[in-house]
Amino acid sequence: MSQPRLELLREALPYIQRFKGKTFVVKLSGKVTEDHENLVAIVEELALLHQVGIRLCVVHGGGKQLSDLAALMGVEQTIINGRRVTDDATLDMAKMIFAGKINTDILAALRQRGAEAVGLSGIDGNIVHAQRRPPGEVFNRETGVSSQVDFGHVGDVVEINDRLLRVLIDHDYLPVISSLGADDDGMVFNINADTIAAEIAVRLQAEKLIILSDVDGIYLRPGEQATKLSRLTADEVLALVHDGVATGGMIPKLQNIADLLRRGVRSAHIIKGSLRNALLSEVFTDEGTGTMIVA
Repeated sequence: MSQPRLELLREALPYIQRFKGKTFVVKLSGKVTEDHENLVAIVEELALLHQVGIRLCVVHGGGKQLSDLAALMGVEQTIINGRRVTDDATLDMAKMIFAGKINTDILAALRQRGAEAVGLSGIDGNIVHAQRRPPGEVFNRETGVSSQVDFGHVGDVVEINDRLLRVLIDHDYLPVISSLGADDDGMVFNINADTIAAEIAVRLQAEKLIILSDVDGIYLRPGEQATKLSRLTADEVLALVHDGVATGGMIPKLQNIADLLRRGVRSAHIIKGSLRNALLSEVFTDEGTGTMIVA
């Protein structure tokens, strides 16, 4: 083994010792999971974290695949401020894509790497108790116009029931959860995967929430590498939203992160899911690869 690789192992050791037995919640975006080779590479990294004794819970969305299927089926989609309006047809497709194809693909890749994973949706074991989001006045940042919006079958998390998750994690299983939830009447809702991951991280009092995104961190000016922020506090994150630096789908992500850090999660990380070894570098090296946000 070459000297640089041995040095990397040496650098990783204290982190492995520090995080053994700790809980990480890892959120995978649809863009991260759509490419099979990319998914296999990420799963190798997840399997390694699991192998060294880190307790993992994976949450995934699938917005990209849902949009692709909707286009294929000719079902028009409306997305306002990064949030999807979910009509009857879109909800049916979300069930197929989230709890079906994507979840199974992740499980199969983990199986290949010898990890004992269990596929769930937020409906299993009543993990995600949700309620329908009521219609409300929404300011559309793209059009600059406020209007009354009914998001349809979109839910908000009322409570996370972690009983099933703890049983699985305590017995060395790796839960993989898709972003659906239900209410007491059994009505199913499409729920933002970042929100579910954040709420699960709080409920499990996770050491880290790691968001594998299509960006490699937070930038003061998008696309300008020199303006990337490697470490932030929750207050600094909210200032980015308030000052209009954060845009589009990044805004709800950042608002969720700031909230969960105030509720007990020790750190949150935004890293690029398509960058090989980004997850391992973020966890096991001093430098990291993305943006780390602390309370």
